[in-house]
Amino acid sequence: MITLGRYQAMFLTAIKSVLMHKLRSFLTVLGLVFGVASVIVMLAVAEGASREAQEQIASLGVRNIIVRTVKPSVQEAETGTRSFEQNFGLTYNDLRRVDEIVENIVALTPMREFTQEARYGANAIDAQILGVHPSYFEMNRIPLVRGRFLDPSDLAERRNVCVIGDEIAKRVFPGSDPIGKSIQVAGEHFFRIVGVQGYKTPSAGVGSSLSAQNLNTNIAIPLTTDRSRIGDVIERREQGSFSRQRLELSQVTIEVTDKDLVKSTASAVEGLLAKFHPLKDYAVTIPLDLLEQAQATQRIFNFVLGATAAISLLVGGIGIMNIMLATVSERTREIGIRRALGAKQADIILQFLIETASLSSFGTLLGVAFGLAAPRWVTWLSGMETFVTPTSVIIAAGVSLTVGIIFGIYPARQAARLDPIEALRRA
Repeated sequence: MITLGRYQAMFLTAIKSVLMHKLRSFLTVLGLVFGVASVIVMLAVAEGASREAQEQIASLGVRNIIVRTVKPSVQEAETGTRSFEQNFGLTYNDLRRVDEIVENIVALTPMREFTQEARYGANAIDAQILGVHPSYFEMNRIPLVRGRFLDPSDLAERRNVCVIGDEIAKRVFPGSDPIGKSIQVAGEHFFRIVGVQGYKTPSAGVGSSLSAQNLNTNIAIPLTTDRSRIGDVIERREQGSFSRQRLELSQVTIEVTDKDLVKSTASAVEGLLAKFHPLKDYAVTIPLDLLEQAQATQRIFNFVLGATAAISLLVGGIGIMNIMLATVSERTREIGIRRALGAKQADIILQFLIETASLSSFGTLLGVAFGLAAPRWVTWLSGMETFVTPTSVIIAAGVSLTVGIIFGIYPARQAARLDPIEALRRA
C-alpha cells in the first residue's frame, strides 16, 4: 500500500505540473495532434482512392479476359495500299475460333461499339451505340431504373429495341418518359426504347487498352440487330469530314472456369489471335493482373504517405523533448529538494516520464479525434472517397505514444542525474 500510495502521489504531482501551464502544454502537443491526424487522413485518402480503383478493376471480373480491338497506326504502310475504308479489329471468325479451340472457357460475350448521333425530334446527342448480348448488363453491373434490359428473344428475333443511358434520357427526353418511344440513330435507323439505365459514375481508363468509359451516354441494341441493320461497315459524316470503317467486333469478354487458369488461357488466346492478326490490331487485358498491380501500388503508396506524415510525429516528439528540457531547468530547486529528502534517480525519471506520457496521450487522443473527423470533411469538400482503416489509427496512435515517450527519456535522465547539492546551489 505504501508503494502504491507513493506512485499515486508521483502521478498526481506530474499531472499537476502539466496542468499548471495549460497553454504551454497544449502548444507542446500540437505537433503530435497534427502528426496523428495527418497520418490517418492521408492513409484514408489513399485507401479510398485505392478501393475505388480496385472496385473498377474487380467489376471487370477476376475470372475474365478482355480482348479489345485496337486501331493500328501502321495499317496503310503495312498493306501498301490507299483506301477510304479502314478494315481492322476482331471478327466473328475470331470469336468462333476462340470458342472452338481454347479450353477452360465458360462464356464469351462479344460487343461492338461506335459513335453516332442519336436524335428525338429537335433534341440530339452524340451517343455510343453498343451492339451487345443480354449478359452485357450483368457483366458491367448496370442498374435499371425503368423498363427492362434486352433479353435473349430480342437477340434471336433481331428486334429494333434498345436500352438508353441516364444522360441520353435526360438530354434527349427532358421531362418525359422515353419508354416506348423510338430514337433515331445515324439519321436512318429507329429503335424502340424498352429500358433506361440508372446513373453510373464514369470510370477512368483501366490498363493499357481499356479507355475511360461513360456508360450514361450508351444506347445498347441487340448485337444481331446491329449486324443485320447497320452492318459491319460504319460510316460517319460530320462538319464536312467522312469516315468509313469495317469493324465487326470491338470487344470480346472471355470468362474462364477458374481464376488460376486466367493467365494461361490469356496466353492461349493471344497466341491464337496472333496467327490471324499480323498488324496486332487487338489488345488482351487481364483484370486479375491489374488488380494485383493496384494492390501492390497501394502498399507502396501507403508506405510513402505514412512515412511523409510520420515526419510530423517526429517534429512533435522534438517539441516535447524541448519543453521537458526547459521544465528540468525551471524545476532544478524542486529536483534538488526531492533528492535531498531521499528520492532516488528512478523516482525522478518516473515522474518526468509520467508527465511526458500524459502530454503524449493527450496529443494522441486529440489527433485521433481530428483524424477520424477530417476524412468526412475531405469527402464533402472534394468529392474524393476516403476510408479510415483501424490499422491506420492503431499505427498512428502507437507511433505517436512511442515517439513522445522516447523523446521524454533524455530530459528525465538529465533531471535524475542532477547532483542534489549542486541543484540547490544553482536554484
